[in-house]
Amino acid sequence: MAQTATGDNPAPAPAEGESRVIDFKADKLDYDSEAETVVASGNVRMMSEGNRVRADQVSWDRTTGRVIATGNVAATTAEGDTAYGDRVELTDTLRDAVVDNILLVLERGGRIAARSGSRTDGRTVLSHAVYSPCDVVNSDGCPTTPLWQVKAVEVVHDPSRHRIFYRDARMEILGVPLIWLPRMSHPDGSGASGSGLLVPDVRISRVNGVELSFPYYLSLSQSHDLTVTPHVYTEVLPALEVEYRRMTSMGPFKIGGIGTYGSRVPASELPLPGASERDLRGYVYGNGRFQFDPLWRMSFSGRVTTDDTFLRRYDISRDDRLRSFAEVERIGLESYLSIAGWAVQSLRTNDDQGQQPFALPAIDYRWQPSSPVAGGRLEVHANSLSLVRTDGQDTRRALASVQWDMRKYTPMGQVVTLTGFARGDVYQTEQSALTANALYRGEEGWQTRGIAAAAVDISWPLAGPALGGIQTLTPRIQFVGSPGTSNLSIPNEDSRAVDLEDSNLFALNRFPGYDRWEDGSRVTWGAEWSLNVPGFSVRSVVGQSYRLTDKPSLFPQGTGLTDRFSDFVGRTTFRWRDYVSIIHRFRLDKDNLALRRNEINATVGTRQTYVTVGYLRLDRNILLEDLGDREEIRLGARWRFARYWSVYGSTIVDLTSRREDPLTIADGFEPIRHRVGLAYEDECFEFGVTWRRDYVTTGDARRANTYLFRIALKNLGY
Repeated sequence: MAQTATGDNPAPAPAEGESRVIDFKADKLDYDSEAETVVASGNVRMMSEGNRVRADQVSWDRTTGRVIATGNVAATTAEGDTAYGDRVELTDTLRDAVVDNILLVLERGGRIAARSGSRTDGRTVLSHAVYSPCDVVNSDGCPTTPLWQVKAVEVVHDPSRHRIFYRDARMEILGVPLIWLPRMSHPDGSGASGSGLLVPDVRISRVNGVELSFPYYLSLSQSHDLTVTPHVYTEVLPALEVEYRRMTSMGPFKIGGIGTYGSRVPASELPLPGASERDLRGYVYGNGRFQFDPLWRMSFSGRVTTDDTFLRRYDISRDDRLRSFAEVERIGLESYLSIAGWAVQSLRTNDDQGQQPFALPAIDYRWQPSSPVAGGRLEVHANSLSLVRTDGQDTRRALASVQWDMRKYTPMGQVVTLTGFARGDVYQTEQSALTANALYRGEEGWQTRGIAAAAVDISWPLAGPALGGIQTLTPRIQFVGSPGTSNLSIPNEDSRAVDLEDSNLFALNRFPGYDRWEDGSRVTWGAEWSLNVPGFSVRSVVGQSYRLTDKPSLFPQGTGLTDRFSDFVGRTTFRWRDYVSIIHRFRLDKDNLALRRNEINATVGTRQTYVTVGYLRLDRNILLEDLGDREEIRLGARWRFARYWSVYGSTIVDLTSRREDPLTIADGFEPIRHRVGLAYEDECFEFGVTWRRDYVTTGDARRANTYLFRIALKNLGY
């Protein structure tokens, strides 16, 4: 007896003892209850336990559990891999199958075509197969030869191991056989880790000669892995790099390092014959973050090298200072606590490492109740810091402050903010005579200080339509009063790099950090204007301040805050859709409107084709080591001139002259570094060549040319 149905159809009742359910839909359904067969035809869709089948016709023998799909068959596993064929024989789980003329499309884009194949428990075995992640048709839809492919007598895809295995394989590029590989395997591109050789790097430099790097990735489990990278050079001894990563139940961390045994030239010396010495050289790093519970977490980062020039010599980093820290934080709804420690290793030529401080501990606590206090917002702050040097001044401090802010709106729309601030400090200093600059020493022994301030800030936003958008003009004025404060008896550790700019113009204290406080009375005024229209926006702010007392200022000459009238500072931001972004910051001398700070950062273009320009000129006539004048320009560009091809380049040029910095040895146009490259990248292949030149010589990190070659066959691993 046969049964016929159309449209969406529930499956017939399962045989006795079965619990599996197969959902399907078809244009037509024939059910022979005597033969226990079901034939579905016309746009058939079947699903069971995440496995899916699409075909023109499906025949299901309920007695044997065999399912035969014919006509434009696509069988997809729960993992997302899809097998295409003319005829596919499956079990009633829809997971295991035998396919003729199979095309297996992996979840992440790789394709395997074969004469025949079978899939058992998700593991696919293909005979006389070809693998490639490359497109097999061009942009016009015409067939094309893949850029590269692997042909093999047998190919096995094991999704549980996330790898593809080959037997008797050969690699072909542009249809030309290049390499015969009796056995090989690589990741299947699913994103899961699998051990194997990664993409090698090839570099050529004057200092190290030809460099070959062969990273090997070792998957230890789903939560941790190890990468070992030998580096072989023609001009120096080899180096070994190791990196270990792990994801724990509380968070991730990684540690690594690179080391070698080679010659070293002190950074203060030129690389003259006989100046070098052989020694162990290396670099160790690590970082991580652990979340103990919703409130408490810990983070750390460590970077240490054996000498000043190792990172530059082996092209690892251009950083001139390495900072290591560890921090425990508690972040609550109303409070924040940080307990940290940090240290700095200086790689600068003229820095004395004994003068570099390390902090242990550095404690910061803030409490801000969610409910208003006396109609305003209250914040209580406490800070403690201990700075110790092996050959320099030691400083310890503790401070506590309270700040209250209340914001009110007048009937005419002005925004009035009242601020009250009070703080108490305790300092203890030892070996202050070892600090070279007397302005930073403070007095030996214990010192205390009390600070208070009150401020009134008034702004008046005025908005209206303009050019099809909205423009806003906001005049602003601020009055700040603070009684005389003891400053010079306190050591200055964190308030040295002071400079007037738009970001601190209206701050209670224009000194950064805690060690210096701006006392006295002053008035600050400014205005902000903005225009927002569809796809376009511009915002500009400018301001100045005036000290109401004639007490000599603590600010160094040239910072823009020394005289009673400050310099003019401002910032302009211009944006047009996602194509143009320009930010300009400036400081104008109050007397002659000379540019004391001129900074421009501009980006024009798209993600594929763009030009970026960065220019900075500081002409402040400041001779302190933390505030030296300089001028530099940074240029970068990328041009995508074809579908897959692009060229790129960047340069940094020191434009500082002796007119700006009398102590400089630059000549007004001193290139620091530039690079030029050519890149090709499509869906399956990546190629790049880069030329970089460094112009700075420090010890054995000499000025030189470096060439980097990179070739990557995507989804192959090497």
